[in-house]
Amino acid sequence: MLDFKTWQHLIFPPACRICGDIFTAKPTSQQHITTECCAHCFKHIRIFDRHTCHRCGVPLAASLSPGPCGSCLQHAPAQQQTQSLYVYHGAVREALLAWKLQGQSAGLDWLLESAAKHLRTIFHPDDLLIPVPMPLPRMRRSGLHHSADLCLKIAALTGCATDWQILRRTGNHTRQSALQGKARQRNLRKAFSLANDYPNRLKAQQGKGQVWVIDDILTTGATLRHACQAMLPIKQDVFAFSLARVNHNQQE
Repeated sequence: MLDFKTWQHLIFPPACRICGDIFTAKPTSQQHITTECCAHCFKHIRIFDRHTCHRCGVPLAASLSPGPCGSCLQHAPAQQQTQSLYVYHGAVREALLAWKLQGQSAGLDWLLESAAKHLRTIFHPDDLLIPVPMPLPRMRRSGLHHSADLCLKIAALTGCATDWQILRRTGNHTRQSALQGKARQRNLRKAFSLANDYPNRLKAQQGKGQVWVIDDILTTGATLRHACQAMLPIKQDVFAFSLARVNHNQQE
C-alpha cells in the first residue's frame, strides 16, 4: 500500500523551483535537494571563488588572496570589502532573469534560502542594507525595485535592517547592460547621491553594525563602485555585496 507522501507525490508532483520541470522520480530522504531543485539545475550552480581581492572581489590565485589586486593598489574603490555569493551563470542566471524580467521569484528565493547559513556569517543583525537605487521611470515600468526586494529577502533571513531611500539615483541613465567597458564607468558618473535627510535616516535605522550596499548582479563592478563612492559623506566604512557576479575568467 502506498503511503501518504507517495500519493502526494503522484497527485501533486514537485517541480524544480528554478526551471519549473516536474520531478518524475520520487525523492528519497537522502535526496532532499531534489525536492526543490532538479539535478540539472543543481549541477550548473557555481559558488563564487573564495580566493578574491578583499577590496574589489575579483578572483585571485590562492597565493595572492586576499590581495589587494593590482587595480586596487592603483585605484582602490570606496568600499572596504566586496563579496559575491554565486557565479552569474547557468541556473543562477536563469533564476535571476525569471525574477527580473518575469517577476517569478521562486528560483531566487531558493538560492537565498539554500545560502541562509552562509549569509548569516556575512551579515550581522545590527548591519544596515542599502540597495543600489533604480531610476524612478524604470522602477515604475517594472513595478519592482529589484535591489530593494533583494535587501528585504536577505533581511528576512539575517535580521538586518534595510532602507531603500538613503541612496538615490539621479537622472535616467542608459541601462548598464546595454554598455561595455569604460562606457559603463562614464554612464555612472554622478548617477548616485545621498538623500537630503540621510543623517536622520541612518541614525534611525543603524545599530552598531556595518553599512552594506547591495546589488543583484555584478558585471564589471562599476555600479557598486560608484554607489559606494556616493556613500563617502556618511564618514563610515561601506561594504559591498552582490548575489551573483560574472566571472570573466570562468571556462564554460
